[in-house]
Amino acid sequence: MKLKVGLLALGISLLMQINVYSQDSDFYIYLCFGQSNMEGNAQIEAQDTVNIDSRFQVMSTIDCSDMRRVKGEWYTAIPPLCRCSTGLTPVDYFGRTLVAGLPENVKVGVINVAVGGCKIELFNKNNYKSYLETAPGWMRNMISEYDGNPYGRLVELAKLAQKDGVIKGILLHQGESNTNDSLWTQKVKVVYDNLMEDLGLNPKEVPLLAGEVVNADQDGACASMNSYIATLPEVISNSYVISSLGCPQRGDRLHFTAEGYRILGKRYGEKMISLLKD
Repeated sequence: MKLKVGLLALGISLLMQINVYSQDSDFYIYLCFGQSNMEGNAQIEAQDTVNIDSRFQVMSTIDCSDMRRVKGEWYTAIPPLCRCSTGLTPVDYFGRTLVAGLPENVKVGVINVAVGGCKIELFNKNNYKSYLETAPGWMRNMISEYDGNPYGRLVELAKLAQKDGVIKGILLHQGESNTNDSLWTQKVKVVYDNLMEDLGLNPKEVPLLAGEVVNADQDGACASMNSYIATLPEVISNSYVISSLGCPQRGDRLHFTAEGYRILGKRYGEKMISLLKD
């Protein structure tokens, strides 16, 4: 009997060791969420689909049969990086910048859950259902691709990704639909704190990078929101604002051009590299 118990204990120990060692500490994972500029609104151009290092990976957030992608699986990060038919996003050039600037043994993985036009309230796990009740039909169609709960999908896939690597940061691009909302920073903090708790993360080790909306120098329709975004580090100590100054917009005063996304994504990446080196 003692021998059987001993063998059982040994077996459990070996299984635990296998589980621990299956996680690659050199696989850096980043969670990305927000509205249309995070989703990707610009048309993907030829230059955006070539010379992508296989060290830059994306976990598919939904099933995309045309792209032969399955939810929860990793793929080389060829755009689109959000849903099946979305466009170029800052995440594209964030990841490219990281793999170019980090040691060759480091891989980068991104998970992008974003919904065009949504308020930050959609990512509040306790109140999102009341927000859904007032959401327009076209938005609900996008939300339905995440089984009606984008925050839940982000956490579901983040937990899956934690078996493969280590979550090193969070990227946010949202605010247009909350323009001049004085409580926006507090609402973002609720989402950030929930992610820390639900994923067992240490806020001191997981920075939040928040991008500005189309800037005043580009006649941004929501540029006044940038003054609120600027105060986010006062509410979340480990957060940083990524400037959109000089990032061209596509003419609607809300969305960046492909070049604007490239510039903004590179800035996200450069900031993250500087934080990793601190």
